[in-house]
Amino acid sequence: MNKKLFIEEVGTLFEIFNLPRMAGRILGWLLVCVPQYQTANELILAVGGSKGSISSMTRLLMQVGLVERIGRPRMRGSYFQIKQDSWTELLRNRLGFLKAMRELADKGLDLMKDEGAKHRQRLQEIHDLYAFLENEVPMLFERWQRRL
Repeated sequence: MNKKLFIEEVGTLFEIFNLPRMAGRILGWLLVCVPQYQTANELILAVGGSKGSISSMTRLLMQVGLVERIGRPRMRGSYFQIKQDSWTELLRNRLGFLKAMRELADKGLDLMKDEGAKHRQRLQEIHDLYAFLENEVPMLFERWQRRL
């Protein structure tokens, strides 16, 4: 596989998960480019986007915490690179979502407390899954940190 195909695969994966394909392409390039930091113009050449799409998609990637804008000593302009530990932080931030979903399921189960188990099943499944993940994911992070 060459870098262009890899970039397209990352873009397609993003699109499958309802994210902009261009953001995926940029991320794909930043994962395999040398050097690890790139200017907006270099991103345009690498992924084929317009200046506007590169600007909006790098902003999106920075907002979700995957990419950061940096300056380089004695070099003009801004550069973009994958933010260190961004994947771990992205998953850690999702722990809040797990807790919020479990809490919503708790409220729903409370609303349905007088209904039979069959009618509570939809909420019970959400509750049980997210309670399990809320408990297990922090232990996975601890194991991950120990292996580093």
